[in-house]
Amino acid sequence: MSDAISTDRGERPLEQTLSGRKALVTGGGSGIGAAIARELAARGAHVTVADIAADAAESVAAEIGGTAWQVDLADSPALDDLRLDVDVLVNNAGIQRVSPIEEFEPDAFRRIHAIMLIAPFLLVRAALPHMYARGWGRIVNISSVHGLVASPFKSAYVSAKHGLEGLSKVTALEGGPKGVTSVCINPGYVRTPLVEKQIADQAAVHGAAEEDVIEDILLREAAVKRLLEPREVASLVGWLTGPDGDMVSGASWAMDGGWSAK
Repeated sequence: MSDAISTDRGERPLEQTLSGRKALVTGGGSGIGAAIARELAARGAHVTVADIAADAAESVAAEIGGTAWQVDLADSPALDDLRLDVDVLVNNAGIQRVSPIEEFEPDAFRRIHAIMLIAPFLLVRAALPHMYARGWGRIVNISSVHGLVASPFKSAYVSAKHGLEGLSKVTALEGGPKGVTSVCINPGYVRTPLVEKQIADQAAVHGAAEEDVIEDILLREAAVKRLLEPREVASLVGWLTGPDGDMVSGASWAMDGGWSAK
């Protein structure tokens, strides 16, 4: 049997670095999460695709031979007693709200933190006992350039991502002696539905035309003037969860086209 299988990207086959491993990807029904689920499956993992949209989760899971899990991560108390039998956990699910602080709805702020900070904590908490028992685990938190720097009108998103950075570092310190690594990946703007949906909101708060938002607002701070593709983020996840990522823990990997270099 070959130790590599083909991907759907027309590239060279991927080594089966995760053969026999189980992975969980939140927000796996579309965008970055779907690309990561495909990457991990192509590397041999059995992937659970978690998403609030059942149809999307089932579609991706069927494509990659994985398992679908319909879950509302905003309902964090439902996760309190969860236990996860997974070797790789990718905290990717997220939402966005663009609004000045004085107009930001408190419930929207709470919901963003529930999905993007409290849920990752509870999923890490649920996965660590299995990882510790096996002496091996990989936790990858899809953070953002906004986990490193701030932008106006995104108080909930920026504060949640900054919190996720801290959670990842603490996990790295606690998990390191037990064979578990924890990292953040910090993309700039990625070509996903989440980014596309905020173009109108960005235009409104900045007083700009929608057609000018990508170049004049989204990519203004980046040295490389293009949107990141989901498969590029997924490729880094594949490397970080492989054998060459054993010593990579507690770090934040910027994929922001030079934005955070300033």
